Amino acid sequence: MKHEEGYFDGAHGVKTYWAAWLPDGEVKAVLVVVHGVAEHIGRYMNVVNHFVPKGYAVYGLDHHGHGKTGGVRAFVESFDDVLGPLKTYVNMVKGWQPGKPLFMIGHSMGGLITATYLTENQAGLKGAVLSGPLVKFGSDITPAVIAIGKILSVIVPKAGIMALDLTSISKDPAVIKASAEDPLVWHGKITARLGASMLGAVQALPQKAANISLPVLFVQGGKDRLVEPSGAEFLAGKISSKDKTVKVYPGLFHEVFNEPEREMVLGDVETWLEKHL
Repeated sequence: MKHEEGYFDGAHGVKTYWAAWLPDGEVKAVLVVVHGVAEHIGRYMNVVNHFVPKGYAVYGLDHHGHGKTGGVRAFVESFDDVLGPLKTYVNMVKGWQPGKPLFMIGHSMGGLITATYLTENQAGLKGAVLSGPLVKFGSDITPAVIAIGKILSVIVPKAGIMALDLTSISKDPAVIKASAEDPLVWHGKITARLGASMLGAVQALPQKAANISLPVLFVQGGKDRLVEPSGAEFLAGKISSKDKTVKVYPGLFHEVFNEPEREMVLGDVETWLEKHL
């Protein structure tokens, strides 16, 4: 396995970090992974270690204000601050891997970003996998927090409104411990402006989702508290794709790729990808 990394100019000229993990032999397909809120692309080594030995090249970036990318932590001026760099990066990946089948894998906020991206940018893509996509907010995020966040996003946009409960991400204590000790994971509160930007994207997505016509696989933890599990089925009903599959794993928490049952989930994703190569 070969590892590459670098930076490009993202939103507002911020240096945006990207990373790639490449197989030693021929690349048969490309996966662009889009991470969730408060985390970074380096947390997807379970995906990397599963797929790269099978001939997949895995690429990903750290969003604005996340991980090794610059910017105020967990803050954006608007949702375009994450959509713009992703569009730039996907075009870079297409240039590096011309003619290779390309899929996107978006998790949580990354699922929301990916779905929003796909409403206007499907050319050259074979399909997408949405993992616990943020389509509806989960029980951990109350209506009061949403209401306060909308107000603060206007008057004090960088004010923190809530931190993620790490016990909600996985049943695996090792995953929770690793996340708690990871210096690239943001352990502070998510800013009001980022929260409001996500809310705006959530509200806009159902009206635009019919533009998505490529094959999509949804993988969703049934015991997810960070996003509402029914959101996957809801979004699947809104997209116009004829080829769409929703897999709900009844006992799994939010990060299905980091659960003790991860190999089952990754195996299901692999089976789906192989059918769509």
